[in-house]
Amino acid sequence: MQRLAVRDTTAAKMLDMPPTQFRRLVADGALPPPTRIAGLERWRVDQLQAILSGEAAKPNEDFEL
Repeated sequence: MQRLAVRDTTAAKMLDMPPTQFRRLVADGALPPPTRIAGLERWRVDQLQAILSGEAAKPNEDFEL
């Protein structure tokens, strides 16, 4: 079964970066904010994949991943 949403530590692993860097990029707006599910913060896997594939690129934004 494919995961639909993951914790920040798992999302950071998916992007091969430390969790602190992942959280900083989320705070800076370079990565999507979490979705709240029953009071838990989770990142949607499809949103992370869209960023990596360029489908969710923001060409006017000046972020480095």
